[in-house]
Amino acid sequence: MLYKSSDRGTANSMQKLIWGIVEFREHELPQYAEHFRELAGGQSPDTLFITCADSRVVPNLLVSTDPGELFTMRNVGNLVPPASADGLSTGDLSEASAIEYAVTVLKVTNIVICGHSGCGAMKAVLAPSPIDDAPNLAAWLHHAAPASSLLKQEAASPLGLKPYDRLSQLNVLAQLEHLMTYPIVRAAVETGALRLSGWWFDIATGDMYAHRPETRSFDVIDRSLAERLVGGE
Repeated sequence: MLYKSSDRGTANSMQKLIWGIVEFREHELPQYAEHFRELAGGQSPDTLFITCADSRVVPNLLVSTDPGELFTMRNVGNLVPPASADGLSTGDLSEASAIEYAVTVLKVTNIVICGHSGCGAMKAVLAPSPIDDAPNLAAWLHHAAPASSLLKQEAASPLGLKPYDRLSQLNVLAQLEHLMTYPIVRAAVETGALRLSGWWFDIATGDMYAHRPETRSFDVIDRSLAERLVGGE
């Protein structure tokens, strides 16, 4: 491929991706080959994992899962537009479609909403003015407004969190509430067929936190907490 000197950065980025494919094909694929052949016939993930599009958040790496185990939905700010009374999304249909497919077709038993530290979307929500030339982003971030309202009601952020990090945690809770506006989700939760969880990833430490309704806090998922969470299923 021919490219100008001004395009060198873009070309180098694409070269990295292309050689990454070769690296996977030659060194990683052999151990996954049989697994992919099995997956070719269909998928049966047990979890819908909703998280941010941020490049620093890598779901399969963070929860040590193989291909086929997570049905993942990613967008800016890990937002879920709420549904109207008749179950139709009040925002983008993509998110609603993924939720419906996961619950009604794939029959997932878990939905996780995972926020993270240093989230650009949350920083944008707190910014005094919208990002220039990004009207779609400004409209999309409206779905984080309930979290912003919760933040304003707090006297201080727990553990000295920066406002945008605390907003990210509160946004996880707000989006869980949005999930419950979908009749199929609410019905599955009420019958015990579906479990909703709120997580928050601290990029600097690599720690994953789980929201615990009984303590109204986000706690690190270490071995001790993991045993309690699994034992409570």
